[in-house]
Amino acid sequence: MDPITDVFTAMRVESVVYGRIELTAPWGLRFDRGDYACFGTVARGNSWLKVEGQAESIALAGGDCFCLFGQSHEYTLGHDPQALAANMEDVARTKCGGVIRYGGGGTLTTILGGKFTFDNANSRPLMDLLPPFIHVANERVQASPLQQTLHLFAAEAAQSYLGSYLVLKRLADILLLQLIREYISSSTCHETGWLRALSDPRIGGALRSMHEKIEQPWTVGELASAAGMSRSAFALRFKEVVGETPLDYLTRWRVYRASVLLKEGDRKLSEIANAVGYDSDGSFNKIFKRIVGVTPGEYRRAGDRLTPDPKRFALTTKLNPGDHSEGSLCAGCSPQLLCGPVPN
Repeated sequence: MDPITDVFTAMRVESVVYGRIELTAPWGLRFDRGDYACFGTVARGNSWLKVEGQAESIALAGGDCFCLFGQSHEYTLGHDPQALAANMEDVARTKCGGVIRYGGGGTLTTILGGKFTFDNANSRPLMDLLPPFIHVANERVQASPLQQTLHLFAAEAAQSYLGSYLVLKRLADILLLQLIREYISSSTCHETGWLRALSDPRIGGALRSMHEKIEQPWTVGELASAAGMSRSAFALRFKEVVGETPLDYLTRWRVYRASVLLKEGDRKLSEIANAVGYDSDGSFNKIFKRIVGVTPGEYRRAGDRLTPDPKRFALTTKLNPGDHSEGSLCAGCSPQLLCGPVPN
């Protein structure tokens, strides 16, 4: 399967709320950090978005769509960039008949949107792959399937049909994926990281190969061939775009995939090890414990009492030299060096 499908198959929306927000100037709303995403479309008027840590505010015009990922940043929406902001959770408690009304009585801005949370067990480590926010301008919304999904979301939320809540959860999955696709194809996808790598024509090809055949004993040379590059050029480019070495990325994803399999069924540990590319139970146990902090068996027995720590799957978790096979690029080595014998 392609990387987007592979990653987000394990990411599940747990709860959804949706509504209409009518805001009159002066107004400001603050979104605190948390394990959630907020999305919205500016149905009338305009607004300014300020992201924690960024100097410049983002102008949101009528018809624009946006999504905020709360795990790592705080956000403020307002009638101007300097607006005083109330806590969104407090303002949301005034919701009546599906509508939140707030502000000082001036120029009207209407936002249609909602909030969804994710299940902690599988989704929290994946949140670090996402950008702080996604902004899709009106002209791109109009020209993409995103517009139809937003219309369906609004129509479903406006009525109390049988199964509406389940439909909204499924639409939230679709909306999130469509927003990410728009982001990848946009000019704003330029920072180092996984999403940028998917848009890179060569590195993206190597990522697809890894995700489609995660059980294969990949070497840097084989991945370089999949990308149509020399081994040294590929290793340097991958580190530059993704932020870690090819084999570190593959190892981390194998362990994450194994953590999902351990909680979803009763397959033998040896079967799971083989499914994610380890022929030896010993090497699988060693790598799993190094990244997750416990052995696969302990992780399974803990069940929902143990949630993966996103930091253990993050780029800052270093693997040790010698953990990879011959010819693979090692996290503890210089990007120019390969472990094992190097052909002349």
